[in-house]
Amino acid sequence: MTVSLVLIIVMAVLFACGVYAMLERSLTRVLIGFLLLGNAANLLLLIVMGEPGVAPFFGAAASPDEMSDPLPQALTLTAIVITFAVSAFLLALIYRSWQLGKADTVQDDEADRAVREGTADVDEAMDDETEIEDEDDDATTDFLGTATAPIRIIGSRDFAGLRDDAPVDRPAQPRDADRRGGGDES
Repeated sequence: MTVSLVLIIVMAVLFACGVYAMLERSLTRVLIGFLLLGNAANLLLLIVMGEPGVAPFFGAAASPDEMSDPLPQALTLTAIVITFAVSAFLLALIYRSWQLGKADTVQDDEADRAVREGTADVDEAMDDETEIEDEDDDATTDFLGTATAPIRIIGSRDFAGLRDDAPVDRPAQPRDADRRGGGDES
């Protein structure tokens, strides 16, 4: 099997450009970078697929070596769908960002600037997060130690006024008049 060197170079360039574009501040460039990465992944799967062969149906080829591998084709279709879904989500984010701020760039806040400049007190921020997690742990353990009864399903036998007319998989029981043999036959 010979893989074209041109396909490998194009795939590598697409990956490199996609990663570079995703590292930008502009959400539109992030979207373009993601699309480039998706196309590079599809091209990678096309390269990995190997030589084309006969469709993998029973009896279509004399030996399994003549058949093409269906797994890369399925993975390519999955990658196309995932790329489309994430692209639609990113387009919605870009549109909403444009509506709110008339720009599609992500702005730095004070914490980002402090981290970039090296003036952020990382240990203090970690302590604050630990205190918040400790408070959350107390809130989520309210039901520990309480005795719980097993779930009981209530039916028509438990309450006289309850009519149980839900469909069941067993044959219907004859009515009282049908059991006595004196049904209304007029």
